[in-house]
Amino acid sequence: MDGDGGQAMTMKNLFLKARTLRDTRGQDLIEYALMAGFVGTAAGAFLPGIGRTADHLMDLVRNVLRLAAGRQG
Repeated sequence: MDGDGGQAMTMKNLFLKARTLRDTRGQDLIEYALMAGFVGTAAGAFLPGIGRTADHLMDLVRNVLRLAAGRQG
């Protein structure tokens, strides 16, 4: 490879990194998921009867996410 090809690849990598840092499309989803987790944890701590139900719900969510990711078990 000539010297110019390496520089072009470096510029492309820098552009892709900058674009990735600016991309905030998934930020809202993560914030809502964190908030739901905090609310579920607080509810389980203050209302012991809800703890089992919340645990079951989290198991269901975990299984759905595993299936969406293509992993079983």
